[in-house]
Amino acid sequence: MTEKIVMAFIGFGKSTNRYHLPYIKLRENITVKRVVTPHLDKRVAEREAWEATGTTFSTDINTILDDPEINLVSIVTPAPSHFEFAKQVLNAGKNLVIDKPMVTSIEEAKELIALANEKGVMMMPFQNRRFDSDYLALKHVLKAGYVGRPLELEVHMDHYREDETLHTGAQIDGAYYGHGVHMLDEVVSLLGKPNAATYDLRATRNPDSTIEDQFEVGLLYDNGLKATVQATEMAAIAYPKWVLHGTKGSFIKNNIDQQEYDLKTGIMPGDEGFGVEAPQDFGKVKYQNQNGDWIEKIIPSPVGDYGRVYDAVVATITNGAPKLVSDEEMLTVVELMSHGFDAPSPSVFRYDK
Repeated sequence: MTEKIVMAFIGFGKSTNRYHLPYIKLRENITVKRVVTPHLDKRVAEREAWEATGTTFSTDINTILDDPEINLVSIVTPAPSHFEFAKQVLNAGKNLVIDKPMVTSIEEAKELIALANEKGVMMMPFQNRRFDSDYLALKHVLKAGYVGRPLELEVHMDHYREDETLHTGAQIDGAYYGHGVHMLDEVVSLLGKPNAATYDLRATRNPDSTIEDQFEVGLLYDNGLKATVQATEMAAIAYPKWVLHGTKGSFIKNNIDQQEYDLKTGIMPGDEGFGVEAPQDFGKVKYQNQNGDWIEKIIPSPVGDYGRVYDAVVATITNGAPKLVSDEEMLTVVELMSHGFDAPSPSVFRYDK
């Protein structure tokens, strides 16, 4: 079965214009018919460029819900609005992609999964970081078996953003929901559901803030394997993006995917050199071969492409391919996010308790 994807966006802010639309523009099998945004007087140049291609803009969500031609909707709005928008879209019988963080509770996630199944449509979070070059390089190293049995995996998202302002708000406004949701998804997609999780969530720039700006989450697995997911806003020298140790060797990857840098500087998908890492930024693996010799090898980074999320979505809608992010993976990530706030930090959550 082949089918033209006619889609719509709810939200037209930075994320829509940076992480979604530039990639969709290159996909000939996807047409963006409608965009709903609360403010038609913002991002006027971007709006007019899309209107020139035939896209219609409105402030009324019903223009999407009532359009029988639209068969895919992406919600890219502030996170607290995701759940209610998602219910409306699913009740209208439309396939759905939801930007991160998808929802704020396990109950909301389960309700949306049940509703999608009832309506016979696809629903999936927008986990574009599965197509980061650094993640793809790590995935290759694991699949190739360079390091033997994995023992320890670390992933970081570090910045230096000095700010002593008092930050208050809901849990979803903190660094854990902002950065952790992607890194947790990457680890879960590689290693599956852990047996337990340890949490250390802290406000460091202003200790009186009620939302965290630093976190360290440990995921504990069988056979002594541990994965650590960590982020800070106060690292003038960043940690490596990935560190992997195993019984036969180690892998290290320092910098994040080049797409992020390119998108921020106006280099777009389709431009020459977009997303291509410099060789000095490639990861390195050191491993012991069958003769007991130590080998050091540079691992070239595959070129990342966030548009592959939509390629996977199209394959699921049109051909019934398995979802890029399964419902089980989706729920595991939501659970790991939610349980970080079960008790004052530091805390522990066990699946096997």
